[in-house]
Amino acid sequence: MKDMVEIRWHGRGGQGAKTASLLLADAAFNTGKYVQGFPEYGPERMGAPITAYNRISTERSTVHSNIYEPDYVVVVDETLLSAVDVTAGLKKEGAIVINSGKQPEELRPLLKGYTGRVCTIDAGRISEEELGKNFPNTPMLAAIVKVSGVVDADAFVQDMEASFKHKFASKPQVIEGNMRALKRSMQEVQEG
Repeated sequence: MKDMVEIRWHGRGGQGAKTASLLLADAAFNTGKYVQGFPEYGPERMGAPITAYNRISTERSTVHSNIYEPDYVVVVDETLLSAVDVTAGLKKEGAIVINSGKQPEELRPLLKGYTGRVCTIDAGRISEEELGKNFPNTPMLAAIVKVSGVVDADAFVQDMEASFKHKFASKPQVIEGNMRALKRSMQEVQEG
């Protein structure tokens, strides 16, 4: 399917990569797209490397496997760059989005010769400043939406606000912090 976008997420257990992939699937579904959002299960434990996936398309997908040649890769934990081959199969026309305070050019040498776009976002800093804790998944979710354009940015922000209002109805400060983190991330993601 030529209009299908495939995204692979790399994180560590407890960082929210799986949750972010499911939130992206929900947001894309709410814009009328066909979606898949699923984790790859292994020996799950806090801090262990995990992988999650998204397929987003305007047509129904009959493919139900892991993603081996993604259009985009999201790396929620920068330490995975030396532990996992995060660029395996990544299309050069796509991009990789890495949670890091470093410039994209500084990380390129760690990407095993990947020649496509490299983007960074300091998701940890943004979440600590806006939420008071290091929850990198919300900023990473916003960054991949901005970089990929897989969902219209305005529709995404509206959808996430409605989702947060439902999920955190009794905690309005959490809604406000998450919305600030989303909007900042869409503005602060850097491309190299």
